[in-house]
Order: sequence, then C-alpha cells, then structure tokens
Amino acid sequence: MRNIVPWPNKVLRTPAESVGEITDEIRAIWDEMIEVMDAMPGYGLAAVQLGVPLRLAVVDASVERGQAIRLANPEILTTSPELRAHAEASPNLPGVHATLKRPAKVSVRFLNEDGVWDRKEFEGLWSTSVQHQIDHLEGKMFFDRLSRTRREMLLKKAQKQK
Repeated sequence: MRNIVPWPNKVLRTPAESVGEITDEIRAIWDEMIEVMDAMPGYGLAAVQLGVPLRLAVVDASVERGQAIRLANPEILTTSPELRAHAEASPNLPGVHATLKRPAKVSVRFLNEDGVWDRKEFEGLWSTSVQHQIDHLEGKMFFDRLSRTRREMLLKKAQKQK
C-alpha cells in the first residue's frame, strides 16, 4: 500500500491530471484509497494524497462505512447558498485542524466506476468531504482557505508537533 505523502510534498500543490478512461488500474487505485481512508479513519481521500497525480477521489461519510463513492474527474456544478461549518484536517499535515465553512450542499459531475458520467447531490458531511477532496485535486490544502495569519499559525503549530 502507498503511504500518505507528507506536507509540503510538491504533488500536494500540483493540480492533478484528468483520467481518460476507467481501467482496472484505476479501480485498483480506488480500492487502495478506500483501504487507506478507512484505516485513518477518514471521510475521504484524493489520489494526490498518496502521491498519485490523477483526478481520483473517494468519499464515505456514512456512519456504518462501506458506502464509499468513487469519483474520477469530479467537478462541482452547483453549490447551495447555505453554509456548513466543520473542523477539517489532513493526514498529510497531522495534528492540526481548522473549522471551515463550505456550502452545505453541492452537485458534482464525475466519471463513476463504470466509466460513465454521473451527477450526484452531496449534503452535510458528504458535501464537506467531496469539496475537500476536489480542493486536493486542484493542488489546494484545507488551510489555504484560512486567513494568512491563521494559516501561518496552523503551519507553525504543525511544525512544532513534528
């Protein structure tokens, strides 16, 4: 299994490459991502977090687990005006978190595991997780959404904990 790449690895700052088609290799990467996500445990994972520069993500915000949704080339189509606050963190920068406000609902278009374009509405924690993963695929970390001062404080705290 691949390891989580530590911040500030360059792959975390580089927009991921689009996936052309869904192959057995892509499905195997998704399976590995789900294993890593469940082992953390977390609500989602982007391929770049494992050093794989492809636009692949998995999300599972279910209580019982085992409900992971596999997304390739995800893009947000619509967002709700209502916001939802949630403490976000990343295994790439362990030991720190920040509460962010994101749209409470989003509609996302993506290639599903069958290689077919799909569209799904995500709400609540599912919405937060899918937005967080799409940020990773764009080369952004959760702390990029903080003010400069809060971001610097968070990064200093993370450095001290190393």
